[in-house]
Amino acid sequence: MADVVEINCTTGEVIERAFTADEIAANEAAAKAAADKAAADAAAQAAADAALAATTAKLTALGLTQDDLNNLLNAAKN
Repeated sequence: MADVVEINCTTGEVIERAFTADEIAANEAAAKAAADKAAADAAAQAAADAALAATTAKLTALGLTQDDLNNLLNAAKN
């Protein structure tokens, strides 16, 4: 089975062919970029989660309850 199927809608001609070296390189680059972005997004989310946990711990130490914290977070989102 071919990697690429090209269909000319006007003539109905169907061409089946393998990927070119440039197409393979472009696909590999796109896959690497997607993986890098996913890793960066995961790292950013982990940092945000850690910051929230640290802030929650500090505010809890000051005497705020979980309800107080939830209200603050909801107010900040709006």
